Amino acid sequence: MTRRVLPALFAALLLAALPTAARAQQLVADLTSHLVAITTGFTGASVVLFGAVDGGGDIVVVVRGPEHETVVRRKSRVAGIWLNTRSVAFANVPSYYAVLANKPVEDIVPANLRQLHEIGFDNLKLNPAEKAKPGDVVSFRAALIEEQQRSGLYNKQPGQVNFLGDRLFRASLDFPATVQTGTYLVQVFLVRKGDIVAAQTTPLIISQTGLEADINDFAQNRSLLYGLVAVAMAAMAGWSATFLFRNA
Repeated sequence: MTRRVLPALFAALLLAALPTAARAQQLVADLTSHLVAITTGFTGASVVLFGAVDGGGDIVVVVRGPEHETVVRRKSRVAGIWLNTRSVAFANVPSYYAVLANKPVEDIVPANLRQLHEIGFDNLKLNPAEKAKPGDVVSFRAALIEEQQRSGLYNKQPGQVNFLGDRLFRASLDFPATVQTGTYLVQVFLVRKGDIVAAQTTPLIISQTGLEADINDFAQNRSLLYGLVAVAMAAMAGWSATFLFRNA
């Protein structure tokens, strides 16, 4: 059985397992996995979103990573040296952002709804964390999005949602190796004639596992002891190198 068929089968089984009342819903969607484990040698991951619609329509998917404050800095040449001379801090910046649809988003969702649901880069609410000049906000905001795109954390073009027949759909959610840990929200919108008639939000957890998780937990919860151990290990490594060179 191919990978393309499996999500369609999952969606069909999901619909069949629902009670009659729930089956009347216009949109049902889920993920093949709700956990992405970051282990040694992690090079990225893909999770399949699958679902079904009742009555037809178009599908738009928005994936958002954990939000945090981000500072964007601009360097200028001062006395022959490049220095950070200006900066703007933005609050509630998604660490990951992707949009997927079965058609161009502009042809599916009108501008007012794209703005309301933050669909597309132009509609992301990236507000400055402190007072800043309007001109700086615009240019630094564009620089922030461009940098996230270069890092593979913001998709430059909308991804593809594929329909399998009239009711079933699937999409591949791709995450790069640099993806941050935390809870991600996968929003699925069913759109008909320019109106969002149904929506569903599904969480996805990206978490470290194994030795990396233990070290990270140790560093965060016992920072003083972690620092002492790190210094001791560095000193031992330096002493070992000196000893080896003396005996070379």
